[in-house]
Amino acid sequence: MDILNQRIRQEGKIFPGNIVKVDGFLNHQVDTQFLRLLADEFAARFDISRATKILTAEASGIALATVCSLQYGIPMIYAKKAKSGNLGNELYRSQITSYTYQKTVTLICSKEWLGPNDRVLIIDDFMARGESMRGLIDIVRQAGAELVGIGVAVEKGFQGGGDGLRSEGYPLESLAIIDKADENGFVFRGE
Repeated sequence: MDILNQRIRQEGKIFPGNIVKVDGFLNHQVDTQFLRLLADEFAARFDISRATKILTAEASGIALATVCSLQYGIPMIYAKKAKSGNLGNELYRSQITSYTYQKTVTLICSKEWLGPNDRVLIIDDFMARGESMRGLIDIVRQAGAELVGIGVAVEKGFQGGGDGLRSEGYPLESLAIIDKADENGFVFRGE
């Protein structure tokens, strides 16, 4: 998606450890009008009419998933990273290792909001090695729900998470795939 690639080139920063920072529009300060364009692009790539739920992970995927939920008229659920007192005990859990935070966390989702009659579209802002995505896929599997698609705004292709999921047959669409990020800037897949 050219407009997303341009925005990453203009505003993105590269930190040590191949951390790509695009928090000026995607996941800290949020440009909701821009996220509407991303939601429209996901709608063009997936059969939205099949989805009954949108699932994302806490916290930075929530903004994009919320905009998609609003645009499509589909409820959105986010997997929490900490159990609160109001969740109850009927939970799906999936343990992951966060690349960004360099620690193991457990994604938690209430069984009240996701079940075997659901058809799930996973939406997330960012993917590196695919650990969070695998955790979300695991929650969909535990629920007995159908996975209808995985939409990612920015994929760090050089870390292999997306390629691994695609090779396993998962319906993954990334709007921007960064194949290289260093002091010379960004190189996007297909350039």
